[in-house]
Amino acid sequence: MKNILAINGSASAESANLLLLETLKKVFSESFSISVVDGLWELPLYTPQREEAGIPDSVQKLRNRVAKADAVIISTPEYLHNIPAVLKNALEWMTHSGELADKPVLPITFTPHEPRGAYAMASLTESLKASKARVVAALPLYRTELPIENGEINLDEDIKQLISEALSLF
Repeated sequence: MKNILAINGSASAESANLLLLETLKKVFSESFSISVVDGLWELPLYTPQREEAGIPDSVQKLRNRVAKADAVIISTPEYLHNIPAVLKNALEWMTHSGELADKPVLPITFTPHEPRGAYAMASLTESLKASKARVVAALPLYRTELPIENGEINLDEDIKQLISEALSLF
């Protein structure tokens, strides 16, 4: 069974992206072992000087989890036509150390409606390419297609099939 690390790229503590990742963990539990990373806002701001002074424990923990994963899912909203700063910061902490190099990654944008997410997807994909990650697909999802009901995301059969096909690329 593939060990997948799912990273919530949102800066919100009550993120729909976190809810999506928790839903994927539950729905695909028979095929994949998915663990979810949340709280990227707790990572210190990346600077070259901080990296030279020593890697903070929270950063090392994230790096270790990414390194041990067979594949990574990153789900993000779009802020100001880009990925959230907390996600960009996490990616910067892993640039030189190389945890994402050759790692299969499925970037997901989960936004309220189309066309939102297009700029975030472009930004995330370019950042992953710069980190030498192997982007297996790009999956834009919208809350108009995935309604949240009673604190859970409702995945219809077509969406389950789409996500299953994307995960099979790992």
